Amino acid sequence: MDGQGKYLLNVENIAKDFGGLRAVNHASLHVKEGEIRGLIGPNASGKTTIINLITGIYTVTEGAIYFSGNRIDGLQPDVIASMGIMRTFQISRVFRDMTVLDNMMVPALSQGQTMLEAKTRAEELLEFALLAALKDEPAKSLSGGQNMLLQIVRGFMNKYLRLYVMDEPFAGVHQSIKGIILKAIKTMNREKGITFMIISHEMTTISNLCHQISVLHKGELISEGTMEEVANDPLVIDAYLGG
Repeated sequence: MDGQGKYLLNVENIAKDFGGLRAVNHASLHVKEGEIRGLIGPNASGKTTIINLITGIYTVTEGAIYFSGNRIDGLQPDVIASMGIMRTFQISRVFRDMTVLDNMMVPALSQGQTMLEAKTRAEELLEFALLAALKDEPAKSLSGGQNMLLQIVRGFMNKYLRLYVMDEPFAGVHQSIKGIILKAIKTMNREKGITFMIISHEMTTISNLCHQISVLHKGELISEGTMEEVANDPLVIDAYLGG
């Protein structure tokens, strides 16, 4: 496609049907490398469905998805992860009976990193996330917010990571943990050039964090721009206020 090389992620006119329900309706999204992109919209607008399509959880009904110029729709989630795309889930997915440190090491060891390399990196990230004191505790002993934090920093263990997709990473977490998550996103974006796509209902946080914001409503992309631009878009106002 024309201009595809300008973007790290190209979501091209995708649609997703579940039986007779169309959850995403011909949406296109283009994200530059090094960007922090916000993805917002009313409940049931298709945000998580788009993330599931990008990361291979769902297959597209129509359209195509390209990452770094390579078509990825139709690939399995583990293959997509190995190409450099990681994601979080609204409900934290960690191995509850494994220790915090062992949870961290799973992505690295699956990529063939040595035990020493993986352990060193894991301990550095746990220190950064203020979880080092809990490294030998089982994940099931952590609070909900700590589990979310563990899920997020574990994604940074992927040595090929280029795009990190986060689904409601701030929901229900303590303010102190939210601060650590925000610091991690900003630091990894600035120092490692990692691109982020973040779903959140916290508009102030999204406004302060994200370079560009995309707005979904009823499965369609209805607006893009800065928070000020989308907040003043009549289509967005109508979507949130219900007409």
